Amino acid sequence: MKDLFILAADKNAEFALKGALARPEALGIRSIQFEIRTHPGRDGGTRKTGPELLALQQRQFTHSLLVLDFEGSGTEFDSAQMLEKQLNDRLHSRWKDAGKAIVIEPELDVWMWGSDNAIEQTLDWPAGKSIRVWLQEHGFSFEANDKPTRPKEALEAALKIPNLPRSSALYEKIAGKISLRKCTDEAFKRLRTQLVAWFPR
Repeated sequence: MKDLFILAADKNAEFALKGALARPEALGIRSIQFEIRTHPGRDGGTRKTGPELLALQQRQFTHSLLVLDFEGSGTEFDSAQMLEKQLNDRLHSRWKDAGKAIVIEPELDVWMWGSDNAIEQTLDWPAGKSIRVWLQEHGFSFEANDKPTRPKEALEAALKIPNLPRSSALYEKIAGKISLRKCTDEAFKRLRTQLVAWFPR
């Protein structure tokens, strides 16, 4: 059996996770065999049928992850934590402690802002002004953890400077460079903690 099956809401999440899992030492885990697939219904579809689809993978994988954005999920819950708990309860009925849901608030793009240097290197950002200063000058606000309040829109705006398309490969490249141990996003910390518990070095 393989170690881990991941059902992600879209290609950007798939490639970001692929970039992170390709660096097991940076995550603090052993090297694992994993497979990632995307849900055709994106965040809303992942919320509605993700746990049931993951149940079909139990004979081939020892562990499973469900990864989606809170924004776009169409949930009636007021917080990502509440949605995540409901999904975990649904997963637990089949996977017990070997299944876990990760709901990112507001969306996956917030993980990309773990390091300005990683983004600037990946985008080949013009020298002279940091990407953060540029964003502030263009009206973007930041959370207390120094990440943009609207992470996806901030990334899309920054991509216009080097005239790069927003692609899944870009997410994989950034995830291959950012510090996976210092990321302050709560959803990513929950992901890393779970992976370390499942696959210790």
